[in-house]
Amino acid sequence: MRRSDRRHVVGTASGLAAAAIFAVVLSAAPLAGDGASPQGGADTPKAGAQRGAPADPWTAAQTVEPAALAKEISGSDAGRKPTIACVGFRVLYEGGYIPGASYHGPARTDEGLADLKKWADGLPRTTNIVLYCGCCPLTHCPNLRPAFAALRDMGFTHLRAVIMPANFATDWADKGYPVEKGN
Repeated sequence: MRRSDRRHVVGTASGLAAAAIFAVVLSAAPLAGDGASPQGGADTPKAGAQRGAPADPWTAAQTVEPAALAKEISGSDAGRKPTIACVGFRVLYEGGYIPGASYHGPARTDEGLADLKKWADGLPRTTNIVLYCGCCPLTHCPNLRPAFAALRDMGFTHLRAVIMPANFATDWADKGYPVEKGN
């Protein structure tokens, strides 16, 4: 087999593996109206929600764009930096994560939610917490909504979600924002 043929096969296999993971993620994501998705209160924005997408448990004021978070974490005031938690899949976290983020497992699973709640239980309810996943397009993400709802229901008052419309690679890493690797 020629070298170029091997690269094509490897590239195709990688693409197929990524597509398979994405398909599993999408099939696990609850759809709005199926009784499984977290429902926000009266102030939960419905505008911009796509048909069939899960309802967002956060308000617009409880979100942060990647550019704003990158600026916030690079600031010199360490006392004001947020506590960041990744609630996605381990393989994605190991590939690179937002600096300072701790990993708590996919929040779509009971184990991931339990780990997140155990970690958060020892924090003051006024802690500046930022959650992110970035596994797939936000409209289908199975992890961020349950994580946010769980911490909101625990009484956290300074809780935000990073809005990554496509995924972590596109909306964070490819934009040149800082990435850490390793645990």
